[in-house]
Amino acid sequence: MTPDNARFLIGALLIVHGLGHGGAIGALLWVRVNPGTATGGWLAAKSWLFPALEAPAATNIAMAFWTLAMLGFLVAALSFLGIAVSPEVWRPLAVGSSLVSLVGMLVFYGTWPVFNTLASLAVNLGVLVTQLVTRWPPQELLGR
Repeated sequence: MTPDNARFLIGALLIVHGLGHGGAIGALLWVRVNPGTATGGWLAAKSWLFPALEAPAATNIAMAFWTLAMLGFLVAALSFLGIAVSPEVWRPLAVGSSLVSLVGMLVFYGTWPVFNTLASLAVNLGVLVTQLVTRWPPQELLGR
C-alpha cells in the first residue's frame, strides 16, 4: 500500500465513522420527534446500566456521547490528513473518541441495530489496537 493510499483510507475511515455517530444523533432526534414511526431498528435511548433514566434524559446523554465521538473522529481525520490542527494530535483524538464511543455503546447497549453496533465496535476496537498496541501506521509510511 502506498503512503497516499494509506493516508486516504485511514482518513476516510475516520471521517465515515465520525459521520456515523452523526447518523446516530439523527436517529435519536427522529425517534424523539416522531415516536412510533418506522426507524429501521433504531429505538429510543435507554440504558440497561441506568434503567431509571427517563427517555428524554437518556436521549440527551446518548446524544452527548455521540456528539463527542463524532467531533473527535472528524477532528482526528482532519489532523491525520494534515488539513487542520497539528498532525500529532490525531492518535490521541482517535483513541479518546473510540473510548467515548465504546462507553456510550456499553451504557446504551441494545438501543441500536445490530449491524450498526457491530460496525462501530469493529472500528473502535481497530483504532484502539492499531494505536495503542501496534502504533500503525508508522510515521515513515505516512511521510511525516
